[in-house]
This record gives sequence, structure tokens and C-alpha cells, in this order.
Amino acid sequence: MNIAVNQAQLEAGDLVETRRSPLGLFAAILRNPLTALPPEIFREKLVLASVAGRQSLYVCDPPLIQEALVRNAASLGKGEIARKVLGPALGDGLLTAEGAHWRWQRQSVAAGFQHEKLIGFLPAMIGAAEDTKKRWQSMTAPLDIGHEMMRTTFAIIVETMLSGSASLDVGRVERSITDYLEPTSYVFAYTMLGLPEWVPYPGRVRARAATGYLRESIGELVTARRAGASRRGDLLDMLLDATDPETGRAMQDSEIVDNLLTFITAGHETTALGLAWTLHLLAEHPSVEQQVLDEIARVTQGTALAPEHVGQLSFTKAVFQESMRLYPPAPVITRQVEKPFDLGSLSLGEGTVLYVPIQAVHRHEKLWTEPERFDPTRFLPEASKGRHRYAYLPFGAGPRICIGSAFATMEAVAILAALLPSLKLAPVSREAPEPSLKITLRPRRPLMMTASERRAA
Repeated sequence: MNIAVNQAQLEAGDLVETRRSPLGLFAAILRNPLTALPPEIFREKLVLASVAGRQSLYVCDPPLIQEALVRNAASLGKGEIARKVLGPALGDGLLTAEGAHWRWQRQSVAAGFQHEKLIGFLPAMIGAAEDTKKRWQSMTAPLDIGHEMMRTTFAIIVETMLSGSASLDVGRVERSITDYLEPTSYVFAYTMLGLPEWVPYPGRVRARAATGYLRESIGELVTARRAGASRRGDLLDMLLDATDPETGRAMQDSEIVDNLLTFITAGHETTALGLAWTLHLLAEHPSVEQQVLDEIARVTQGTALAPEHVGQLSFTKAVFQESMRLYPPAPVITRQVEKPFDLGSLSLGEGTVLYVPIQAVHRHEKLWTEPERFDPTRFLPEASKGRHRYAYLPFGAGPRICIGSAFATMEAVAILAALLPSLKLAPVSREAPEPSLKITLRPRRPLMMTASERRAA
């Protein structure tokens, strides 16, 4: 056993144990990994899961999350699951690297995400949203909102981080990311059950081809920029100029590809999904949508949306935050203990797998009033004051918190403010969408919506 547990802890309710058959767990993961999560995590602080002699610990209590991911961050690694699921495409980039190699990579791009730099990205964000609006106004068929938002956020990533690299085939990149993510349920299930990597699974060949295309196309961008004489001051240039402060070495091209792919996939996929779920929720809650429209009208005073307006849209921002509470784009954090430490009254041994199930923490019955209800006022300043910092973690927590969190939030508010005043979206189906875990939280079926011109009040 990697986790030392005594009976007194179980009797005191500090820890709940759950057991599941390997076959039942395997079937649940393949259908939708969200359904494989123990139901106890929505009401308990700690849940110890045992499957075929393998233990894992679900941490759902904000103080314990802080203790694990912040105070004991140095004792935790990304673990085998992250390596096998993310490693083939993202290599050893910012999302997957460990230790000193991770630290110097993060330092090398930190300047690109300072507030002053982000403000300079707003015109590109608004411009991409305006392009989306024009496209929707010319279409009559229902829209796949997830796809549309990915197209929009991808355009923003390319413009802001790669200075508008026109050589990228946006459609093929998006399809390749989907092809790569689609079979990850098998990789996750095989890793949890200890199956060898050579065991085949559906979609494996397509995922490998997608990985090859993504790395090759981004590699061509790196080669071309390195050979060019000019510098543009974007993320790619920052990576080309980065040096390890301890060794003085520069990044190799393969490492730059690792990081660019990390930002392209994580940077546009998660924000796009957050926006897709937001648009769905607003269509289901017209009174909240009207409050957003009223705020945008009050701030813009009838003029076109400008960069200086975005920071004033506090309720629109709260709507996006509440959407990410209900549908966090990255719904599970996985870590593995590399150096033993105590978590509360538990002793965690080397190799222990920890999960912070963000999806459950955000809907935990002991942390939120009416946790299933869509209520953006939770994130207005007064309502947020008494909440534990780690009860809400859509961008992760600790030193490895997402470096692009402020970029993503600003981008989402700008897109919503550009689209909503002109276009009204309505779901095609009344059936509630089912979220599905494919590393990110995607709808199991496309969120199909119709867009119509919004009548003036």
C-alpha cells in the first residue's frame, strides 16, 4: 500500500474508501471517463479508490488541495498517466516537463503574459470575434458552436503568439487535435489498469498520424523563423531567444515545437470549450443573457467594442467564470508522489497517484450553495470574499497554475462582448448536453445552435 490509513481515520469520516472492479472501471472509462469517477467525490473530502490492488487518492477539500499542490508541490510529479496521454504530442514542453527543465521554460515565456502585453492583444481578440460574427451572419445552417469557438480562438493564438503565420492549415490542425484526443480514454484506461503500451486500441494509428502532422507543421514554422533575419517579439521569438539560466543552453527546435504545441492545443482548446459551454448556458438562461447585454450596452454607450471596454465588463466576466465552474475545461488534475509526505492525517508513499477532480470540487455539495445551479453572481466581488481560494480552480493551482489564465479570461470576455449584442443563439435540441472527458471537457455530441440577428430593444 502506498497510503498509510488507520481505522480511526475511516471512522472519523476523514477518508472514504471505494472499490471498483477492473472490468467495470475499464468499461466506464471507455464510455466517458467522467462516469468512472467515484460518486463520493461530490460530497467527501478525501476518497481512497482501490482497483486490482492499485490505490489512488481523490483530494476534494480546498485546504488539502492547497497543502498538496502548493506546499508539497516539490514532492509531486506529473506522473505516468500525463506522460503517456500528453507526451506523444507535447513532448517535454511546459505542460509536461518536470523540475528545473520546467522552471526555466516557464521563466522564458513569462514576460509574454504580463498585463501590459495582454492588453496589446485585445485588438486581435476583438478582430477575430468580429470575423466570426460576420461569418455567422452569412450562414443559415445550424452552427457547431464548439467548432466555431475553436476556429475563433485558434485565429487569436496564431495572430498573437505566432504573428499571423498564414502557412498553418487551421482546419487540419483542429482535426488533428481532435484525432489525437479522441482515443485518450483508452490510453488512460490502459495506464490505470497497468496494461502494456503495445496493446492496440481503436484510433491509435490516426492519433499517431495526427501527432506527426502537428509536430511537422509547427517544426516548419520554427525552421523558417530561425532562418529569417527579422524578429517579431512574439512567443516564437521568445522561445528562440530563451536560454537556461543555469546552463546557458538555448532551446532546441524540438523543445520549441513542444512548447508551441502546448500553447496551441491547450491555449485554444480550453478557452474555446469554456466559451461554447458559456453560450449554451446563456441560451438556456435568457434573464442572465439580458444582464450581459445590458452591461455591454452600458459600457460601450452604443459605440463599437474597443479594447478599453473589456476590463469594465465585470458581470460578463463572472458569467464566464461560472460557466467554468460548471464545466471546467480541464476537469481533473493528476499528480504522482515522488517524495513521501503527509497530507492531513495521511502518509503518502512514493508512487501514490493523486487526483484533484476539479469537476467535483466545483460542484461539491459542502462547498457551494445549490451547486448545480447556474448563478454568475457567485463571482461578483462581495460573494467571492468568503470562498476558499482553492474551491475554484479552472486553471489549476500552485506553481503549475496555467500561465495563460489571464489571457484566456480576457479573450473570452472580448469574444462574448463582440458576438452577443448582434446575434442571438438558440440550441437546436432540447436534450441536455453530456460533458465527456477527453483530457479536456468536450460535449459528447456537438453543441448545435442557430444564430439569428438580435432585434434592437
